[in-house]
Amino acid sequence: MTETDWYKTLVKPSPETLFKEKGSKFFGYAFPIDSEGDVPKVIDQLKSKHKNARHFCYAFQLGEEHFYYRANDDGEPSGSAGMPIYGQIQSFEITNVLIVVVRYFGGTKLGVGGLISAYKESAKITLEVAEIIEKTIDAKFQVVFNYKDMNKVMRLIKEHQINIESQEMEMDCKMFLSIRKSNWPKVKKSFEELYEVQLVLND
Repeated sequence: MTETDWYKTLVKPSPETLFKEKGSKFFGYAFPIDSEGDVPKVIDQLKSKHKNARHFCYAFQLGEEHFYYRANDDGEPSGSAGMPIYGQIQSFEITNVLIVVVRYFGGTKLGVGGLISAYKESAKITLEVAEIIEKTIDAKFQVVFNYKDMNKVMRLIKEHQINIESQEMEMDCKMFLSIRKSNWPKVKKSFEELYEVQLVLND
């Protein structure tokens, strides 16, 4: 990717797809996920739906700047299912996504090469029908200030089109803000020039 402050992910789960090869049926699904803990829940749902299927092979990728992935062949020959699925995740440059391909064996063995091709094609057509969007990677920060500086702070928020995530107005004012990462250096400099405003970058 040439940009460093955006990534692609799914809007919602994809429609079910079906790919057939020599009697075997490959049902493809793509899901947006937030953590690895989402994976077993999705697999369980699909096992309830496809009670007679032989294999539930999958791959997922998580992260926005630093990526973490896993691929699972679920009983198919090593490297013949999970990695071809993951290859399509890489090809579509998508993250925070899980792709599952459910296989019903059709009686004819496909061989390792045939399986690689079938799982790759199933994952590919699944991502082709999925709704994919670009999201920005944002820097999140907070500002703490006195009420008398409210107008100055609001002027910067409007000028830089900063997102207000939440705010606490008590003895002091505290605002939790976010801005596209590539714009952060300029925003940081602007706030640092307001000497009575405390700036804290969130991890």
